[in-house]
Formats: sequence, structure tokens, C-alpha cells
Amino acid sequence: MPLPDVRGQLTPQRPLADLTWMRVGGPAEWLFQPADVDDLADFLCDLPTDVPVFPMGVGSNLIVRDGGLPGVTIRLGRGFNGIDIDGTTVNAGAAALDAHVARKGAVAGVDLTFLRTIPGTIGGAVRMNAGCYGSYIADVLRSVTVVLRDGTIAELAVSDLDLRYRQSTLPEGAVIVGAVLDAPKGDPTELEARMTDQLAKRDATQPTKDRTAGSTFRNPAGFSSTGQADDTHDLKAWAVIDKAGMRGARRGGAVMNEKHSNFLTNAGDATALDLEMLGEEVRKRVAETQGITLEWEIMRVGRNVDSNA
Repeated sequence: MPLPDVRGQLTPQRPLADLTWMRVGGPAEWLFQPADVDDLADFLCDLPTDVPVFPMGVGSNLIVRDGGLPGVTIRLGRGFNGIDIDGTTVNAGAAALDAHVARKGAVAGVDLTFLRTIPGTIGGAVRMNAGCYGSYIADVLRSVTVVLRDGTIAELAVSDLDLRYRQSTLPEGAVIVGAVLDAPKGDPTELEARMTDQLAKRDATQPTKDRTAGSTFRNPAGFSSTGQADDTHDLKAWAVIDKAGMRGARRGGAVMNEKHSNFLTNAGDATALDLEMLGEEVRKRVAETQGITLEWEIMRVGRNVDSNA
């Protein structure tokens, strides 16, 4: 498959397992790491329209299936990770780590502390309307810059994204390259102390040293468009998994973590199929025992080894 010339790095059959937190999955047919926004825009403009495109962050909320990803996987790097703060306005590149944005914001007296314990990048946080401790990206997001599938560079308002609990709506094939956030002010010392406390609580309750991809399933609750919970229907995924008797359940090298049962874990030698099928077993058991349909929070992409789907 002939591809457009690039200034960045374009690699055929690039293994993706080492680029995901789960450490599983097959190769990308092509992995493109653009040099900058113009390089990305020119590439997408010239790329045949029938070639699928998948934007990938740091693989913190992702299972790549064992057969790999067709088409072009786009992974943004150093040219897309800038963080600039002016007053309470934060311009962050899509590849900027959530934790780095939170820390730099705290130094500048800008309260983005809820991002500190969220694994991943700002691009992924926008796509998933990431949130923690009652705050969500939707609360602070003002606009995003994207490169559309035809190579057009566009700015989208928050209203264009239909942000909701762990979801957003973006144009097909669009790649987020930057976001503008507007956050409340705070005292740097207090913000730093809050983040230290958040990290301690996370480490005490979550398997931060294990190979996971964060929360496996969305909480089966009612939520507003900005991601705020409706307390009258507030259930926790870990609780319904426990009630179904699936804490510690195993399939091959995959396990529902004993420390926190909503963390699907590669215990050492899991395949992507092990992980996904164990997740489906959990969903089936929860539905049978409680009539609740768990929805995946982890994105699963690519093809199984014996499938072209």
C-alpha cells in the first residue's frame, strides 16, 4: 500500500504490545508518528480515503487485539505535548500527559488536580470525557483543535463534542491535536497537597503496579451530559462484579484483580483474547445475576488472529 511522504516516522508492521499498558496485541499495519500538525494534515489529505485511521494515545485505556490494526495507527509525540498557561487558560497538546498538565497547572495556581491520577493524555481525556473526584474534562474544556480525515485543521467548540459520561462524539477519522482548558484558581501549596493525597488514596485502593488499563467497565449509573452522577441510580462497577462472584476470576493469563475487581489485569502471559473474553464473561455473569448490562470503558480495537473483522 503506497502511502504519502512524511517528515515524521512511518513504520510498517510496528508491534503495538509494548505501547499499551496491558502489553498485549498485534502490530499496526502502519504506525505514523507525525513531526507536527502540518505533517499530520498533509498526510491525511493525501492518504486514500479507504485506508482506516486510528489515533492512539499512550495505550492506557486500550486493548489491541492479537491480529493487530489495519490501516494507519497515528501516535502523537513530542511535537504535540506542549503545555502553555496564561492566567487560568491552559493550552495543552493532545500528547501532553494528564498528570503533567495537573502538576504544571498547580505550580501556576490553576486547579486541574482531578487530572493528576488519570492515566493517559489530554487527547484521550477529551475523547473519553475523563474525570475523577467529581470533576470532568467537560467542566473545564473550552475548545479542541483537530485534524479531520481530509487533512483540514479545525477548531471545535465543546458543544460540537456531545460530551457525556466517558464518551464524546467526534467527526469520523478526526485526530485531536490540542485543547484549551479554563480552570479555577487555587493556592499552589494547597493544590500540591491535594494531589499528594489523591495519589496516596489511589495507590491504597487500586492495583497501580499491575498491568491494567484502568477501569474496565463504566459505572452502571445514570449520569448527566457533563458526567455528573445521578445519586438515585449510583452503582459501582466493582460492586456488581463482586456481587456476581467475579472478583479474582481468571481466563488464561487474565484476571479480575483481587485488589480492585473492576481492573482487568494481565497477570503475566495473557493474550488480548484472554482479556477480552474474561471481560465478556464478567458482563454475562453480571447480567445473569443482577439484570445489569456493564458497558466497556476500555476500548478494544483491531482484529483477532483468526478473523478479518
